[in-house]
Amino acid sequence: MRHALITGAGSGIGKEVALAFARGGDALTLADLHAEPLEAVAAEAREAGAPRVEVVPIDLRGETAHDELIEAAWSVAPIDVLVSSAGVYPATPFLELDARAWDFVLDVNTRAPVLLTVALAKRAIEAGRPASIVSISSGAALRARPGAAPYSTSKAALEAATRASALELGRYGIRVNAVAPGFVEVDSAVNPVTDKYADAVGDTPLGRRGRPDDIARAVVWIAGDEAEWITGEVLRVDGGSSTGAWHLPQHWTALGREGDADA
Repeated sequence: MRHALITGAGSGIGKEVALAFARGGDALTLADLHAEPLEAVAAEAREAGAPRVEVVPIDLRGETAHDELIEAAWSVAPIDVLVSSAGVYPATPFLELDARAWDFVLDVNTRAPVLLTVALAKRAIEAGRPASIVSISSGAALRARPGAAPYSTSKAALEAATRASALELGRYGIRVNAVAPGFVEVDSAVNPVTDKYADAVGDTPLGRRGRPDDIARAVVWIAGDEAEWITGEVLRVDGGSSTGAWHLPQHWTALGREGDADA
């Protein structure tokens, strides 16, 4: 039995990740901003098979939140897995950005998972224990879109931090990876999207939108023993949307005809 700490566990991908670990018989500490949804997920996790579930309502933007959360979870049991799933993605046109809007996204999406990784690594090294850390990135790390400059930047930085931390922590038996979802349909009051946006980004080469359980299975796998020689990687779980520009038309209709291309 492992002990998994999961942030952003009150809804969406974080919730499904928590339930996936619960079905595997793992103990859980669940963190999110609000207590009520956390308690509801905790009840589901116990029914799904988690032998123990603790909840920690916390604002990850707090100056010492990372240390407080690791301390609270470690006091229950040493942490084997950390999944940083908490994230925000407000749409702000570039010319309307200010320091407050920028810092809000970067503090939640990049600063929090990095400092949680630091805090857990210190604990694990002191205790002589291995650990597996998985952060939730996004396809937006590779492809910008209107209104998402802070979000895209936060996820690109998170992927760089994943590689940097994996490089320095591997010698201690600490693996650090990321899972980067494509568009995933979630019911989130914190991060709502319009139907128009979902229709625009939800078509993939594999023919459907993502589901939270698609991401949860990938997280459980890369956090586990079957992936024990993988670290510093970003696993893209996106239905193939990162393979290229799926929606562009062909720029010619046939190949091999005289005059179609220069020799």
